[in-house]
Amino acid sequence: MKVTVDIDCTPEEARTFFGLPDVRPMQDRVIKEMEDRMMANIQAMDPEALFKTWLPAGLQGLEQIQKAFWAHFTGGVSSTREDGAK
Repeated sequence: MKVTVDIDCTPEEARTFFGLPDVRPMQDRVIKEMEDRMMANIQAMDPEALFKTWLPAGLQGLEQIQKAFWAHFTGGVSSTREDGAK
C-alpha cells in the first residue's frame, strides 16, 4: 500500500509547524556584512595594484617565467646539434 500526502504551505509555515527557529534576521546580517566587505575590497583593488600583485617584479618576473618554461620544455637539451653546428 502506498500513501501520498501533499502539503501546500509556505517555508515560514513549515518552519513554524516543525518548531524550527527563524534564522532570516541572522542571514540578513551575515549577507550584509559579506556585501560590505566585498565592496570595500573591490574599491581598494585598482588595476595597478592587481597587476603588481600578479606580477610582482613586472617584466622581469615575466622573463623569469618564460625562462623557466623554456628550461622545463627543452629538458636540458644541449643547444648544439650533433654535427657540431649551432
